[in-house]
Amino acid sequence: MDTKGPNSKIRSTPQYAEYQREAFWADNEGKVMPFNTDPGALEQRAKEKLSEGGWYYASSNAGQSTTHLANRQAFYRHRIIPRMLVDTNKRDTAWEIWGHKTSAPIGFAPIGINKIYHPHAEIPVATVAKELNLPYCLSTAGSTSIEDVGAANGAGTRFFQLYMPHDDELTISLLKRAVDSGFTACILTVDTWQLGWRHDDVAHSNYAFYHGIGADLGLTDPVFQKRLKEAGIDPKTQPNEAGAKWIDNVWHGRAHDWSKMPWLIKTWKELSGGKPFAIKGIQSVADARKCVEVGCDGIVVSNHAGRQVDGATASLDALEKIVDAVGDQTYIMFDSGIRGASDVAKALALGAKFVFIGRLWVWGLSIMGVHGVRHVMKSLLADLDIFMNVAGFQSIADIQGHREILESLPKQYGLIAEKSKL
Repeated sequence: MDTKGPNSKIRSTPQYAEYQREAFWADNEGKVMPFNTDPGALEQRAKEKLSEGGWYYASSNAGQSTTHLANRQAFYRHRIIPRMLVDTNKRDTAWEIWGHKTSAPIGFAPIGINKIYHPHAEIPVATVAKELNLPYCLSTAGSTSIEDVGAANGAGTRFFQLYMPHDDELTISLLKRAVDSGFTACILTVDTWQLGWRHDDVAHSNYAFYHGIGADLGLTDPVFQKRLKEAGIDPKTQPNEAGAKWIDNVWHGRAHDWSKMPWLIKTWKELSGGKPFAIKGIQSVADARKCVEVGCDGIVVSNHAGRQVDGATASLDALEKIVDAVGDQTYIMFDSGIRGASDVAKALALGAKFVFIGRLWVWGLSIMGVHGVRHVMKSLLADLDIFMNVAGFQSIADIQGHREILESLPKQYGLIAEKSKL
């Protein structure tokens, strides 16, 4: 790639495609790239690096992994139709979400207990998100305090993903901390009142919170500290009991319903000064319409990457129907199954306005901490930049909502012969 080509003069984002050139030239300087970012190779390397418990939690899916597999199969039935002789010297990956200018329509999905993947937990992820100007979403199940994550993300764009307790005072405390730490949207996850049945985790008693690991976000909350004191639990001498009490407030097994949403949205809006509120975990058109009805600013179409309901519809299939129903009424985002730039493009073409990435950066974090996260996400940005160049797209707007760039085959998912991790 000629780094002095005309594209560098017109775009507002770095030429991420240059990362490919760096990789090809590295051997001349006695260097190598950190690791192979092919999803299969990434997953295998992460398995080698992680503890048994870390691997089980990172890789486990609900039941027989059929929803997880369906997510990937759904991508395969859509094919990109490249266009040639397009002046992609004028291309740019730039995008915008809720008034924030970003390097691409890509963000870091909220994933909990990063401490089981790397000792520095969420800090490397928030740091790289700022470096690359990609939105970062912190999980309520995070293993670092809200304040420390906010500081690491600095001037970056960050959203707070809420698992809502049945303790309104605690919910308000979490949201207030997020606002005070510079988080500019609240995304409520509604598909995880309780963890799905994940065979490997159940078989190995693999629940970090019950073993004194990963409850830092909760343990640093003043209201939760009060709850511990009321229960007579000393987090220093009883870390397992303290961790269990925290996560039992978060993945509590007691569902909320739509009647609670007006209160939550009003509370967030008042605390944040009117910043966006979205619901994550929507798969049905009826629920999407309800989100619009209660006043959500956005929806994340997601099935939790197949980790919650086994045998469920593919998230990408759900996306099409939801976009058709409410795409002009709310800001629709997507996650579940993204493995590369073409997957991002397919989700955008089907109507998503933003895409969250999960397991890819988790594997990078597991392999090499901050360097691993950076390598994975820079590689994804390079993949997207090169994709636009070779497939004939000048801007994300040329992709987003343009279903005509896809050849979409009928849904025809075969029987599953064995458990698949990809």
